Amino acid sequence: MLTCSWPVVQSFITHFDFCCRKVLRLIKSAFYSCKQSILLDHLTKEGMGARSKYNDVKFFLIAIAFISAFNYYLTWSHIRLNWFLVLTYIIDTVQGWLGWWAARSIVIYLDNKMPYGKRPLKRILVQLVLTTTVGLLVIILLTELESLIARGHTAPLSFYLFDVFIFVIWFIVINGIYIGLHYYQEWKQSEHHRYEEKKIRVTGYTVKQGKQNLLIPFDEISGFYSEDGYSILLNLQNKKFFPDKSLDKIEKELPEEWFFRLNRQYIMHRNAITGFRRTNDGKLDVSIRKLENLPDTVQVSRTKAVVFKKWFQPNQEQ
Repeated sequence: MLTCSWPVVQSFITHFDFCCRKVLRLIKSAFYSCKQSILLDHLTKEGMGARSKYNDVKFFLIAIAFISAFNYYLTWSHIRLNWFLVLTYIIDTVQGWLGWWAARSIVIYLDNKMPYGKRPLKRILVQLVLTTTVGLLVIILLTELESLIARGHTAPLSFYLFDVFIFVIWFIVINGIYIGLHYYQEWKQSEHHRYEEKKIRVTGYTVKQGKQNLLIPFDEISGFYSEDGYSILLNLQNKKFFPDKSLDKIEKELPEEWFFRLNRQYIMHRNAITGFRRTNDGKLDVSIRKLENLPDTVQVSRTKAVVFKKWFQPNQEQ
């Protein structure tokens, strides 16, 4: 039968109370830091873009609590629910939060000082080494402190042989999440930029005339063509405007559903095209509405013929 003397019980209660107070202080500190981060994320969106792109705090607070529980499942063969288990779980979870917080701070620092840019592999490797090293250091120091306070000796060798290896894997996973979040945000910004560009260009095409900037609605444009080295915009009233751009650049700024590059010289609006005729050599003669400055037909090469027919007759099988 296991017996305990009162001094031993009293000593355990004293250490248990000390550990509880320590844990509560750590929890309060972690939550206060997280709360400050959430506020900063909202207040510093324009001044500190790196912080605002990670909406991650709530996710990791929950995820690390789950990971801590999963680690118990991996490392403990027999788990009994009691106050000691609850206490150690809380301590380990707080350690996980602080380790993650250190890694997150490094990620944000690197976003400002060493962006992904043109050398993303170097950035990823530096981030992986720094976050894993610092995160492990935080967890190891806290574990040793906990072991000295609660047990009177350092952490067992098994902690370094098994637990640390598991922590390394989780830090690699955390890095993967942050790298994924970075590229997801870049993709979202790119899509938003494309959407804004498209939203702007659907209204019309801007040209300069003297000191004025004129917006010509797309449905009032017959087409664009080049003549004597100049690019010319021709509207429905047969009036010419002179964009200060090549046809190659103009083509990229036009909505594809309305304009087609027939050849090197002509870009025509759908409404200015009346039809097409196949020639013996596989080319197309595209018929143009009668306008003073445009020919009656414009030839499309064999390589573009199939693409043009799909564009001109999108609902018909070719």
